[in-house]
Amino acid sequence: MADFSAKERPAVPQHVAVIMDGNGRWAEQRGIPKYKGHEAGMDAMIEIVRHASNIGVKHLTVYAFSTENWKRSMEEVSGIFQLLILYVNRELEELHRNKVRVDVLGDWTPFSKQVTSALNRTIDLTKNNAGLRFHIALNYGARAEILMAAKKLAGTERYQDIDEAGFAKLLYMGDMPDPDLLIRPGGEQRISNFLLWQTAYSELVFSDVLWPDYTPQEFDKAIEAFAARGRRFGGR
Repeated sequence: MADFSAKERPAVPQHVAVIMDGNGRWAEQRGIPKYKGHEAGMDAMIEIVRHASNIGVKHLTVYAFSTENWKRSMEEVSGIFQLLILYVNRELEELHRNKVRVDVLGDWTPFSKQVTSALNRTIDLTKNNAGLRFHIALNYGARAEILMAAKKLAGTERYQDIDEAGFAKLLYMGDMPDPDLLIRPGGEQRISNFLLWQTAYSELVFSDVLWPDYTPQEFDKAIEAFAARGRRFGGR
């Protein structure tokens, strides 16, 4: 249904955000450790990054680890960050070769030196690339992000003249465009503290497919649904 040829492909949104949900449930359904679910989820993410780059998406933002995810077991949290390091070591050269620029959104304070080093290496190598902007949200929470921006203004005279555009520049994404489309696989239908400011007018597409099973074809279905909608931004 949604395996488009180049001529048939609907208009591609400039910025797509994804809540990668369902790794743990995917593993539980198969009676395997949760880290195997996160491993399969990482493989799905790699395919979606490649596909988004190939079809002309300009910005792809993925929710990889939230501020609330620290509540999970230390074994699971440690496994997620080990997979992140593995991802950098395995995929960095391909990302760079394909002109993908990688950014990280969130609070780096709790990260280990090993994780910080891997992230810095990725950002430094890809910072001048002109292809897909791939934003990874790590230890990210939208309420914490908005509070951070408000604190930057507190006690200064700038708040008196600040407008929405000026406030947005204080957020992690700075002056990057807001997501046109927010996709959430995994069967849940909520935003879960992700890009609350930036998704004010995003189109939302939910899917029952668990993230490890989310394919480029599913991604195309979401784009097809997006293209069929009329976006009025409060107008008529």
